[in-house]
Amino acid sequence: MKCPNDSTTLVMSERAGVEIDYCPECRGVWLDRGELDKILERAEAEASRSPVPPAAPTRDVQNPTRPAYDDRGRRSEGSSGYRGKKKEHWLGELFG
Repeated sequence: MKCPNDSTTLVMSERAGVEIDYCPECRGVWLDRGELDKILERAEAEASRSPVPPAAPTRDVQNPTRPAYDDRGRRSEGSSGYRGKKKEHWLGELFG
């Protein structure tokens, strides 16, 4: 099968149980019938298993004009700035 964008021969690969066709030149990803449904069902199932993220902070109770925020992520003197590796989503392995 040829890429609709640049007529390069598509490469077939199976990622996370879904067969995809991708173009090695333009990096376009092409799905056959039903494959997008599989991806969406899996994403929906994973979203229902993961905990709900905490709500965003509203305002500082002591000073209502100043927004409350957590400054732990800011660099301070003596900190290395290392933040650890972010857990990858399963969709990353599908297109990675």
